[in-house]
Amino acid sequence: MPLSIVTALVRNLIKVPAAVLRSRVAKDAEVLALRHENAVLRRQIARVRSESADRVWPAVLSRLVPRERRRQVFAVTPTTLPAWHRRLVSRKWAFTERRHPGRPPTAPTVKQLILRLARENSTWGHRRIQGELARLGHSVAPSTVGEILQSSGVAPAPHRSGPARRQFRTPQAHGVIAADFLHLDTVALERLYAPIFIEHGTRRPHLAGVTAHPTAQWTIQQARNLAMTLGCRMDSLRFLLRDRDAKYTDAFDAVFQADDVQILLSPPQAPRANAICERAVGTLRRELLDRILIYHEAHAQAVLAEYIRHYNQHRPHQSRRQLPPDSTKPPAPATVTDLQAQRIRRQSLLGGLINQYRRTA
Repeated sequence: MPLSIVTALVRNLIKVPAAVLRSRVAKDAEVLALRHENAVLRRQIARVRSESADRVWPAVLSRLVPRERRRQVFAVTPTTLPAWHRRLVSRKWAFTERRHPGRPPTAPTVKQLILRLARENSTWGHRRIQGELARLGHSVAPSTVGEILQSSGVAPAPHRSGPARRQFRTPQAHGVIAADFLHLDTVALERLYAPIFIEHGTRRPHLAGVTAHPTAQWTIQQARNLAMTLGCRMDSLRFLLRDRDAKYTDAFDAVFQADDVQILLSPPQAPRANAICERAVGTLRRELLDRILIYHEAHAQAVLAEYIRHYNQHRPHQSRRQLPPDSTKPPAPATVTDLQAQRIRRQSLLGGLINQYRRTA
């Protein structure tokens, strides 16, 4: 506002020399024209609203006009100045920016938490969410929670959409183990077979053994060895997913059925039905078998066992938020590592075919 006042004052002061140099007749004619224009405008406008910059110029010129003619020239009446003063006083003591009528607004972080709880728990209503907020230390009325959910377009709990695809699949995956046979060729072109089992919940693979003659009896024995290795974890399994290979006999299924594990058969020639196990086999081929020559059964057993140990204990997995299958800790928040204070050391496996990296002080 002070800048606008100064600008208006300077702009009008520039016009003063031009008005002084004009002839008296020209100035009188211009004054009469302006008076007539002012009279016409006053008949059309009930009330003139002037800004602060517009009031400065009449105040400056009022010293040059005789007192008896000021009322005819200027629109400012004696009651104008007291009105301006009353307006300034009321503005000073109004404190309109400090007034917050009604209840205080809900913090944006609390609103986001309410929507998150409703999104992650499809069966929770506004009272259940309000109770969870109270347990977390946020005192919010149930009606406030309902208003936030309604304004955000979240339907009530009985009519809300069910769990997401990931929320539905994750509990099911912890009860499924899949089986498949991996085949590889030695340097002498001898075909070897290795049964691979993988737990869907943790993506943990298990190598049952390596042989050139996978008979039914040998396969049954590998199933028994796996059941002993899993131990108490067999109680959490509900399904075994396998294909229709003839090496899987009724006796093989009986090993798992003894622990109340149901056998699921994939459709014929449908590898996508056992996609998790097929993908693990593909990863094993790309990262290991396609880059190394296998000599015999013992060599294949040692190489596969070392790689699976690396896979379970170190290799990050995308479906587990970049954690290895054997990790039970939640993922740590990402932090920037100072490479001057900590060094990154490499640990080579399988003769440098695979590398593991760790931070050291």
